[in-house]
Amino acid sequence: MQERVLHVLEFNKIRELLKEHASSSLGKEKALKLMPSGDINEVLKRQEQTDEALTVLRLKGSAPFGGLSDIRPSVKRAQIGGTLGPQELVAVSAVLYASRQMKQFIEKLTQEEEVSLPHLEQLVSEIGIYLKEEKEIQRCIRDDGEIVDDASDKLKAIRGQIRTLEARIREKLESIIRSPSAQKNLSDAIITIRNDRYCIPVKQEYRGVYGGIVHDQSSSGATLFIEPQAIVEANNSLNEARIKERREIERILTELSKMVADISKGIIHNITVMGEIDFMFAKALYAKKLKATKPNINDRGIMKLYKARHPLIDPETVVPNTIELGEDFQSIVITGPNTGGKTVTLKTIGLLALMAQSGLQIPAEEGSTMPVFEAVYADIGDEQSIEQNLSTFSSHMVNIVKILQELNDRSLVLFDELGAGTDPGEGAALAIAILDEALNRGAQVVATTHYPELKAYGFNRKGVINASVEFDVDTLSPTYKLLIGVPGRSNAFEISKRLGLSKEIIERAKSFMSADRSKTDAMIASLEESKKRAEEDWMEAEKTLKDAEKLHKELQEQIIEFNKQKDRLYQEAEEMVKKRLEEAQKEADQIIQKLKNMQKEHSSAIKEHELIEAKKRLEYAAPEFINTEQKSEKQKSKKQLRPGDEVKVINLNQKGHLLEKANESEWLVQIGILKMKVKEEDLEYISSPKQEGEKTLATVKGKDFHVSLELDLRGERYEDALIRLEKYIDDCLLAGYPRAHIIHGKGTGALRKGVREFLQNHRAVKNVRFGEANEGGTGVTIVEFK
Repeated sequence: MQERVLHVLEFNKIRELLKEHASSSLGKEKALKLMPSGDINEVLKRQEQTDEALTVLRLKGSAPFGGLSDIRPSVKRAQIGGTLGPQELVAVSAVLYASRQMKQFIEKLTQEEEVSLPHLEQLVSEIGIYLKEEKEIQRCIRDDGEIVDDASDKLKAIRGQIRTLEARIREKLESIIRSPSAQKNLSDAIITIRNDRYCIPVKQEYRGVYGGIVHDQSSSGATLFIEPQAIVEANNSLNEARIKERREIERILTELSKMVADISKGIIHNITVMGEIDFMFAKALYAKKLKATKPNINDRGIMKLYKARHPLIDPETVVPNTIELGEDFQSIVITGPNTGGKTVTLKTIGLLALMAQSGLQIPAEEGSTMPVFEAVYADIGDEQSIEQNLSTFSSHMVNIVKILQELNDRSLVLFDELGAGTDPGEGAALAIAILDEALNRGAQVVATTHYPELKAYGFNRKGVINASVEFDVDTLSPTYKLLIGVPGRSNAFEISKRLGLSKEIIERAKSFMSADRSKTDAMIASLEESKKRAEEDWMEAEKTLKDAEKLHKELQEQIIEFNKQKDRLYQEAEEMVKKRLEEAQKEADQIIQKLKNMQKEHSSAIKEHELIEAKKRLEYAAPEFINTEQKSEKQKSKKQLRPGDEVKVINLNQKGHLLEKANESEWLVQIGILKMKVKEEDLEYISSPKQEGEKTLATVKGKDFHVSLELDLRGERYEDALIRLEKYIDDCLLAGYPRAHIIHGKGTGALRKGVREFLQNHRAVKNVRFGEANEGGTGVTIVEFK
């Protein structure tokens, strides 16, 4: 790609914006050196890398780059035997930490999220882990570059000695400045340091009081900073200890630097890999900011940009355009007046092509397609300039000649105001000849022009299509919307009319135009209006379709969620009931076992069939669960319904009687005092009304009819109790029971006496006795049947 083309299309500005999203100088350096590639495999790789980084941002929000910096100069100095400073070693440790964190971050992400990140996985696999070296530097040097005491035993001992000496010196000086004579002899009662030695400020006239060495004096000369003789020896010892400290620190830094030199190749490779990863994430962050999408890449020269936006124009004001090239037509000729946005369209096409081939996602809708061009050529000048003179024409022509010498069938050529700057007739003829040459070479061409002759060129040449940028005559301003298939027109008469030019002058001007030109302008105006209406209709239809699809999807999701919720609740209820039944069954088994044990221990009159009957009662109580499929089958095989039938309304869980058929699918049902229409599919047959011949059997109960083994009459009035007793005896006889328990209590004895007399006189009673102690004693009468 020519550097001039990158500058004209403002690709350098894209690189500057991309640089701002890099986390380190390594990534920024790569961003500024970014160049488009003409190799489709390389372009595909770059796009995949950007997309992988976006996937990571979508899942995690960010990537760990903390501590990453360009330490290559320091590492190379260590390689040749140099000693690194504390801050340089801290930076080395930070880079080792950042590399290790990135490797672990990507490996953990691919395992936990189960996402495929082949390019990132390959890059982090090349990162070396130097945990020992990283921790050793951190052990010896704090983040602020201070060497810690524990860096070595010798350093720790030396610093201990330094602190002891400093404490002694300060103690001696403190005693001096607190002495009674200090206020008279000293300028100030403080301890200060001069030339790395502890001193006190002594007045000039008392310099001989303390002896020692003068290290400095005040600007006025009235104060001398004296090291008293009493601490000279201690200060000497302190300086010696500090020299030992510096030597030990130098030794530690030398050892750490040698350690860095030993792994220098691995560190430099880590930096290279981390720079590449940083650059990938910079591209991803820039794509996120632009709300860009990954284009489909091809090598067939097909370009389809849906609602493409120029990335350097304010998103709030930029007008998106849909542009297609390379499939139905090979060249677009954009005609129309100045200030309409033709050059912006031209630059958008060229800049998005460069971005796509650089691995950057493009500001266009999903599904956009970009080809890989071997080269992009552009001859774009200042379309607003009125200095269209010979020199301008010459400079454009020199550039065009160079383009025509180099272009081929894998080239994109952008011509702005082709043929401008010379005689209109000659300029139009040259423009047509240049376009023909580019088309014959197989290049993809987008050209803008003022010449009306090129409108006819777009109609007459195969593979060429006209286009224009829409202009709103009512507001006298361009809309910047590209109209493919519609040539541009000057709108001079309409604009002049809106600005107040008289109708007579406009009509006279129209008379000077040829009939063909007038017809052409009328046709163009009609085409513009038709296309505009068609696009509006299409956009409305597309919106309606999207709304319908969205609603359909939402309804499907709601239905699925409702069914899931329903099945879940049904399952929970079923499990809960089963659990309670199991508990009840278990408890019943325990009770029955206990009764058996009591029977063995007390030889009571409890019989085995009574235990079995009690257990059957529990089994009959178990509910039946019918799922949707079973319910459907049950409905299919149910009995034909008739008026008068007793039914169950399934959805209400209520019983009722059928009154009459309301219509083909519904019945009128009496539920208590209510009458309501119910769909036949929601009715379950229970029984039919009895016929005349069945009346005598109405009170007959078979052996399956459940009768309790005991009757509790406590609290009943005497007459009511005997009526209940008589009915109960009949039920027991029908059920085939050999015995039964009548509970009457002790009380006054009247009910007990009446019960026994009734039973003793009953024809079906074999024997009557009071209960044993474990059966209730005299409060219970046991009756045995014949």
